[in-house]
Amino acid sequence: MIHSFIFSDGKLVGRDLEIEALRLVRSDKGLVLWVDLENPTDEEIKFVLSEVFQFHPLAIEDCVTPSALPKLEDYDDYLFIVMHAVDFTRTEKFNTTEIDFFLGKDYLVTFHHTPLKSVTSVMDRCVKSTGIVARGPDRIAHMVLDALVDNFKPITDELRGELELIEETVLGEGSDNLTSKLLEVRGELNHLRQIVRPQRDIAARLAHGESKIIRSIMYPYFRDLRDNLVRIDETAASYADQLLISFDLYLSKSGFAANEGIKVLTALTAITLPAILIGTWYGMNFSHMPELQSRYGYPIVVGLTGTLTVIMWTWCKRRRWI
Repeated sequence: MIHSFIFSDGKLVGRDLEIEALRLVRSDKGLVLWVDLENPTDEEIKFVLSEVFQFHPLAIEDCVTPSALPKLEDYDDYLFIVMHAVDFTRTEKFNTTEIDFFLGKDYLVTFHHTPLKSVTSVMDRCVKSTGIVARGPDRIAHMVLDALVDNFKPITDELRGELELIEETVLGEGSDNLTSKLLEVRGELNHLRQIVRPQRDIAARLAHGESKIIRSIMYPYFRDLRDNLVRIDETAASYADQLLISFDLYLSKSGFAANEGIKVLTALTAITLPAILIGTWYGMNFSHMPELQSRYGYPIVVGLTGTLTVIMWTWCKRRRWI
């Protein structure tokens, strides 16, 4: 699906042109063009990226093939940017969707395989606004990136809820089989930081004026974008530390529970030891055991067994094994 928006002096003057009309608008240097490709067909990819805008084949290949990490490449006439939008729910867990930017002096092309909230929100903003929306494609790109970063907040809030739930489980009862949950959340935090850190560096490069495509008036906006990504990265780092503390508490609690079980078993063994020893001794049934013929042999053995058992129970009690 192809969405197109045409701006003149910062105002929206047209949208969703026929695919053949994009070539004509592209040749008009007085207009700013934003083309969004959402899950396009091979024919649409070839026409828009190769024929209308004539992007570098390697950039098109990187665009079509999903990339694991964000990146920024300068092709002199345009910037090729790979970023990742995120989605996180308790049922779907942590997912990332790649979004690619081709940013020129008078155009912006965005490419993504699935619908994105950040792109949709900017489109709605462009359509509903009656005033100046964007005087340059770098402003539109910033709007999309800013919306993308804003969508990280529900993720960090959800992760914080997961950590609070883990802490309650660790400190409360019924913390068995928590290892898989801890490892799952740790993987989600690591994934989040792997995505945020490169995007933070990309925002910093855009804010430092490394490319002539970005106007100087936009530098403060991209610096603000970088600062927001830095805060997200620091938040994820603090969550990782918090998770590590919870994991240590869980291991300590598990070790304590295991020690308590060992103490109980040791106490039971010690208490039953006199009866076992005496029963084993008299259970050998030797023919010439004088105690077997003694009139008081049985009560003596019972009393001795009871006395030794009480002594062992008292000793285990003092050692706090029971």
